Amino acid sequence: MIVVNSDNIEAVETRDEIVAEGPVYRKSLIDAETTGGPGVLLVTFGPGARLNFHTHTFEQILYVTGGKGIVATREKEQVVTPGTVVFIPADEVHWHGATWDSSFSHIAIQKPGIKLAQ
Repeated sequence: MIVVNSDNIEAVETRDEIVAEGPVYRKSLIDAETTGGPGVLLVTFGPGARLNFHTHTFEQILYVTGGKGIVATREKEQVVTPGTVVFIPADEVHWHGATWDSSFSHIAIQKPGIKLAQ
């Protein structure tokens, strides 16, 4: 069993090529190496912060915990708020981030494997 309190985890700014606009912070709550399966991240976006289009090797589940965000594919954008759950299939091109007028936080449950989309 792994039990973690997010208040005890330090937030680290994400500064790699996956970030289109920042700031984006993440807390690694449960590491995939530890589980041998999915990991759990708490990701927080400042107002207007977002990721570039990207894909995941495996499915990703997002659970919105705060603020107002956008989850988008190349065809459609969906505004999401606390309590919303999003399932993103493996290899689906997408991005997510905050609206211009709000910060945004979500929990991401996923196995490792992410790359920028062409």
